[in-house]
Amino acid sequence: MTETSETLVSAPVSPSRAKFLRFLIRDAGVLLALVLITLFFSLSAPYFATPGNALKIFVQIAINTVLAAGMTFVILTGGIDLSVGSVLALCTVVGATIMIDESLSPAVAITLALLACMATGAACGLLNGWISTRWKIPSFIVTLGMLNMAAGAARVVSDNSTITGLPQSFVDFGNLIIGGFLPSIFLVAVLVIAAGWFVLRFTVFGRMIFAVGTNDEAVRLSGHNPDFYKVAAFTISGLTAGIAAMVYLLRLNIGSPIAGVGYELNAIAAVIIGGTSLSGGKGSIIGTLVGACILQVLSTGLQLLGVGDNFKPIVIGLVIVLAVILDAYRERLLRRIR
Repeated sequence: MTETSETLVSAPVSPSRAKFLRFLIRDAGVLLALVLITLFFSLSAPYFATPGNALKIFVQIAINTVLAAGMTFVILTGGIDLSVGSVLALCTVVGATIMIDESLSPAVAITLALLACMATGAACGLLNGWISTRWKIPSFIVTLGMLNMAAGAARVVSDNSTITGLPQSFVDFGNLIIGGFLPSIFLVAVLVIAAGWFVLRFTVFGRMIFAVGTNDEAVRLSGHNPDFYKVAAFTISGLTAGIAAMVYLLRLNIGSPIAGVGYELNAIAAVIIGGTSLSGGKGSIIGTLVGACILQVLSTGLQLLGVGDNFKPIVIGLVIVLAVILDAYRERLLRRIR
């Protein structure tokens, strides 16, 4: 009996079954969690399972989804970016300042604002990555410094005031609902996720991002410079912060120096809950989208159940800790399957 049991335990898993188990553990688990959470709130929370509430959720996850898309690249390389919230705030005031310039036509002002937001965000991300790799400083420290610098710069650019009066055509696009159920700003978020998925899935650059997070020394020995990919990941994170700033302007129609307070934590949480490992090298940007959905579904569902704002962070914090714990067990299971 004992020998038989040991034989069964040590028996190799067939390739097809191992592939299915890896998909179930790594990819399908977080999606199943979203389905179960949605089902729970649909049955228990009043007005949750309504078209109006679904539309509200799509609108509210757009900004965090765009930020988290760039954050996924950074975490896949084993880094962290704490500055994206403040960079977003800086980009909102830069973009809003350009758009209210009366000497520019609305089309030109909007185009220049978009380019300026993307360039400002990418420059901040490039600086983060360059300092971190050039002097081998942990990205946590470097981006913490950028968090404060970008927040201060946002106050300087805006003169510590909120900027309003954006072009009406820009405001109208932000309020557009496509097909009666898809907000325009959520469509922007989906396009960013799709672009990130394509890069990570089908390009050499994407494969190198995973390789750097897994073993940067092996990447170096293979003739590639891992620092280049780390700097590129931070630049992408800054770039998506600039895009998220435009989404923020579309949604709220104001440029604010305090726009991004706490956004970096939500973005990191979405990436972690979505299954990307904090140690780098493992994860999925589609999982990040699902993680952002889980966060917003939890927040909305708890609100509809009457859970106070003081308790919601506790519940969401517990979910994040649980996701990190499950990540450790998931890696152990995947190693056993291999």
